[in-house]
Amino acid sequence: MQATSGTAVITLPSDTEILVTREFNAPKHLVYKAYTTPELVRRWWAGKRGEMTVAEIDLRVGGTWRSVMIASDGTEVAFHGTYREIVPNERLVHTEVYEAMPEHEAVNTLTFAETDGRTTLTILIDCGTREVRDGMMASGMEVGMQEAYDRMEQVAIELAEQA
Repeated sequence: MQATSGTAVITLPSDTEILVTREFNAPKHLVYKAYTTPELVRRWWAGKRGEMTVAEIDLRVGGTWRSVMIASDGTEVAFHGTYREIVPNERLVHTEVYEAMPEHEAVNTLTFAETDGRTTLTILIDCGTREVRDGMMASGMEVGMQEAYDRMEQVAIELAEQA
């Protein structure tokens, strides 16, 4: 299987939301596994921007997750959240807090849809306010996200090849 690169599409459906759509050349159960398994998340989450030091996932409603990396410049970048809804291989809803700005909590709704062995992942990020949404967009998150999802696709392809 061939991986794609930089193919996530970002749109702004409302004043408070960011919508990310990305197709993966792998079945949805493997994309879901890559997204929800700590040792797999460690392989892709930091993209090319640093080294992941923490990947904690308690995948149950009310369970928490935390991801931390040391960026290439030495800065620690950490996020955490709580799972609100889990439908395995189909849908995840969780909060997301950037720990440097703990007063802002986003709600991420992920859906995994498969057609002909390819998965379309959509992530609707509700930032709560336009200012937080615009701050996220201005942060450079898109470049890091593209790198991370490119690596996540490679992880899912490797899982498919091992099956």
